[in-house]
Amino acid sequence: MTYPGAFAETTPDKAALILAGSGEVMTYRQLNDRSNQMAQLCRAEGLKEGDHISLWAENILDYFVVYWGAMRAGLYFTAVNRFLSGEEGGYILSDSGARALITTARYREVAAAALEHAPGCTIKLMLGGGNDTFRDFEEALSAYPAEPLEHEPMGSFMLYSSGTTGQPKGVKRPLPGVSIQEQPAMTAAFARMLGGMDENTVYLCPAPLYHAAPLAYTAAINELGGTAVVMEKFDPQLFLEYVEQYQVTATQVVPTMFVRMLKLDEAERSRHDLSSMNFCIHAAAPCPVPVKQQMIEWWGPIIHEYYAGTEGNGMTYIGSQDWLEHPGSVGKPMMGVLHICDDDGNEVPTGEAGTVYFENEAMPFEYHGAPEKTKAAQHPQHPTWTALGDVGYVDEDGFLYLTDRKAFMIISGGVNIYPQEIEDCLVMHDKVADVAVFGLPDPEMGEFVQAVVQPAEGVAATDELAAELISFARDTIAHYKVPKVLDFRDELPRLPTGKLYKGQLRDEYLATTSG
Repeated sequence: MTYPGAFAETTPDKAALILAGSGEVMTYRQLNDRSNQMAQLCRAEGLKEGDHISLWAENILDYFVVYWGAMRAGLYFTAVNRFLSGEEGGYILSDSGARALITTARYREVAAAALEHAPGCTIKLMLGGGNDTFRDFEEALSAYPAEPLEHEPMGSFMLYSSGTTGQPKGVKRPLPGVSIQEQPAMTAAFARMLGGMDENTVYLCPAPLYHAAPLAYTAAINELGGTAVVMEKFDPQLFLEYVEQYQVTATQVVPTMFVRMLKLDEAERSRHDLSSMNFCIHAAAPCPVPVKQQMIEWWGPIIHEYYAGTEGNGMTYIGSQDWLEHPGSVGKPMMGVLHICDDDGNEVPTGEAGTVYFENEAMPFEYHGAPEKTKAAQHPQHPTWTALGDVGYVDEDGFLYLTDRKAFMIISGGVNIYPQEIEDCLVMHDKVADVAVFGLPDPEMGEFVQAVVQPAEGVAATDELAAELISFARDTIAHYKVPKVLDFRDELPRLPTGKLYKGQLRDEYLATTSG
């Protein structure tokens, strides 16, 4: 395994991390020294191997000081979704058993509110100063030497699912039980194998670091000795500018970022030199077929896709060429064995949709403190087959296609309708920025199709626009799938990670309906 300590010796002055907007740089020497100090601090504060530490912060370079400090001290590291309320964040701190919380001045108030729900979290530090609740992080760090601990047991992340259909679930695995020098770097190996990433890679991270993939990929670049450029916040125009400015070679995105880039003016899209980039991988949410087709036409066959979850129970992968031959697929299994099953657990024929399970004895996981949720994810007859709640089918060539989340399937007149197909249709309209589709109770049909649209910037939400979008849908998809009702919102509750809080939105409508 390689890690920042190795490159602090070979390339100490090389940029390990760059904050894209400000240009702030952290070298491998600085990352190594500060993460050593962080590990020393943790141990001196009484944190022992297997304890939990949490970080609540915006995208900053010190994210990886805390992360690598935790990894070098054998701790579980939990990145808290920075958009949560105090109560929601407090649930994660309490549920994970976090003994330490590091935050920033920007989130000091909501983080302090979260601590009221987590009395066991007694180590409280803040980047950017201190106050009555938090000690100054920099001052605390400076009290410790930049030397590695005598023993550096490898830690692990314990991240939480996005909670789009209920309370977030913490995904916990046993600690590796080896030193940080011995632990194989899975994400780095994946990045090297598929993307050819190495010490020469310049990786652009456009997403929030609290999410599993951006955190893991950026850390993997530290493991490979490359340079990771971290955007403070995604902006389609700035993304293209940074690719050119920093000569980015690789990136990991979510489909909503593709959509926003494609909606830029052609002049804006074409004025940037993107020739340095040779690898882009996407995941986290389904990508509409026309969107991906346009992206491959624009960027070339450098776009790759995988399907996996925070749970790490399995993974599929597909490159551009295979995707062009199997449009809409998320690929073949790279980890785990696929099984598509009906509601009784029976495997269904090729081409028939069912719950997607991965069989994987080597990567067990559990939802922390929630054995009933762990059991619910397991196949009724085969505990080593686990599901994330997605519905899909496999074609004759063994490629997986996802149809939607099981929780959002609409049953209208006895017919299954998958909202994803309708969303993929409507988002292609040039007057639509984002869309959510879900079912609501209907006395005759069981459920009807409800759409909620976020108009594109500068577009008025009018009855005429609603009629135009309904007509557009009728020309594209079967009439029984066309939304019966189409409403507008200024903004949908979608996280920058690409996850849409559709459950929350549907609950609002259900409350109105039942009220």
